[in-house]
Amino acid sequence: MNSVNAMADGYRVAELAERAGVSVDTVRYYQHRGLLDAPERDGRVAWYSDGHLTQLGRIRELKDQGLPLETIGRVLSGADPSDAALLAAVSGPAGRSLTLDDVAAGSGVPVGILETLVTEGLLAPSADGGRYSEADVRAVRAGMELLEAGVPLQDLLALGRRYSRAVDEVAGEAVELFNRYVRKPADTDTERVIEAFNRLLPAASALIRHNFERAVLTTARSRLEEDAF
Repeated sequence: MNSVNAMADGYRVAELAERAGVSVDTVRYYQHRGLLDAPERDGRVAWYSDGHLTQLGRIRELKDQGLPLETIGRVLSGADPSDAALLAAVSGPAGRSLTLDDVAAGSGVPVGILETLVTEGLLAPSADGGRYSEADVRAVRAGMELLEAGVPLQDLLALGRRYSRAVDEVAGEAVELFNRYVRKPADTDTERVIEAFNRLLPAASALIRHNFERAVLTTARSRLEEDAF
């Protein structure tokens, strides 16, 4: 649109942000990341159109599916259209997006301790925007139960670090198996891959959880039997 039409039909950045339900900084950040087209300019004034409003709506829709901005950029450019559905499945249900302050309020744990957990890699924010979920709140509460039972914080952190390293290794092997035997053979059938992922993720998680719980119980029983003699 030319500058005359832009002034008549377009939006200044503040109005665009208000209509889209985002901040002005967010509009500019999306533009910087290449997710939002550049505006028309009339001198030093930037004018945005209904097309920009549509783009912002699409970005929000993809973010609500749990996609990171890097993937959203590829989806919007049309370079990798299958990513949207598949990565939405991998990201899991979006749920309510929480700040670290929200996690502190929901778990009753001071922000300072939560920041320590983040530094130690035991509480991981999302890759896009550093947000948290209700699952993080539940995990922090579980950790608090161990602290209240008398487990020292430093010992708990050390245990968490070792467990996290082991989980990352097993998760990497599990994803490799999924890619090799499920995703690659069905590479052109995205729906089949998503269906398989949604079916196999809880199965794999249940199997690993069962083995871990069994190992803990077996070890605890052995220690008790040793102490009895």
